[in-house]
Amino acid sequence: MTTQLSSLCLDRLSGTLSGESLYRRSRSSHRPPSASPTVARHSTSSSSIQIVGGGLYGSERSKLSSNLESVPEEFDWIDLEADLYHWTKTLRPVQWYPGHIAKTEKELKDQLKLMDVVIEVRDARIPMSTSHPQMDSWLGNRKRIIVLNREDMISTADRNTWASYYARQGTKIVFSNGQLGMGTMKLSRLAKSLAGGVNEKRRAKGLLPRPVRAGIVGYPNVGKSSLINRLLKRRMCPAAPRPGVTRALKWVRFGTDLELLDSPGIIPMRINDQSAAIKLAICDDIGERSYDVSDVAAILVQMLSRLPTVGNKALHDRYKIDTDGRIGKIFVQKLARQLFNGDSHQAAFRILSDFRKGRFGWVALERPPKWHEH
Repeated sequence: MTTQLSSLCLDRLSGTLSGESLYRRSRSSHRPPSASPTVARHSTSSSSIQIVGGGLYGSERSKLSSNLESVPEEFDWIDLEADLYHWTKTLRPVQWYPGHIAKTEKELKDQLKLMDVVIEVRDARIPMSTSHPQMDSWLGNRKRIIVLNREDMISTADRNTWASYYARQGTKIVFSNGQLGMGTMKLSRLAKSLAGGVNEKRRAKGLLPRPVRAGIVGYPNVGKSSLINRLLKRRMCPAAPRPGVTRALKWVRFGTDLELLDSPGIIPMRINDQSAAIKLAICDDIGERSYDVSDVAAILVQMLSRLPTVGNKALHDRYKIDTDGRIGKIFVQKLARQLFNGDSHQAAFRILSDFRKGRFGWVALERPPKWHEH
């Protein structure tokens, strides 16, 4: 694809959003963000971005940053979403809907009727983009726990902001690391406590207690099967670091009082929100065949250059290539010439791989929508 990502005249969003469902509805349409000349507090054409810490974990934390990891107050995530909307308008739409998903979706909706509690697993780097737009309507009033998996891939500041947001929403959440098992025991206890009323009603009717039924749902490759395997302390469900490994629904027993339903990743048949689709591609939560690697890497460069916890300096330190962050495609081409004999695909894959491995620091690509407390 020869799409050129050029410096665009970017609109600014104004106003606030109230809650997660409104945020998803507003982003799922193809209308551009509403413009407001009075909101542009800072220019995206500026090449000087304040560099603060990356909020890293382990050796990468000490290697890449020892500064503060909070994002400065003046940084506006809504502005970044507005930019991202415009960047994606010129690209081939990202669409991915493997054949098994349609069948799975129908079976899953039938099984959800049997659930006492639903555990929705999301990618902590992009919690909004890994939320299925129809999930609310499928669940109705059923109890839900949101698991933000891969908490080790975001900064403490990101984690605290999301925790505060969901607390205000009154939503039960658990941060987890499915690879290491962190958060799994808390998830088990929370699922049992939320569904505790089930057996109280059964006892009142003279029935014997039964295990709590919890369905684990979410997008492909967000870590559902790994989470179950860690809960069970053995490999019961196939898991691999790529989308689409689980192909069928599978019940597994956890102890004597909890049954878990592992389900294949589900994704909308058509992804209307292309900003979300690009983030799914960046975070490897969607099949590689659905997107152009060079385009996605170019947009990632433009996003990272704007994040105060990364910025142009981190990109330069990593690749020794100057960029103002406005034309990511040129950055990819420079890296291709420098390291890969002009192969832009390999250069783009290196950038995406470096992000996924935390080479720029562990950072989220989303922050909660702003909303008024009433």
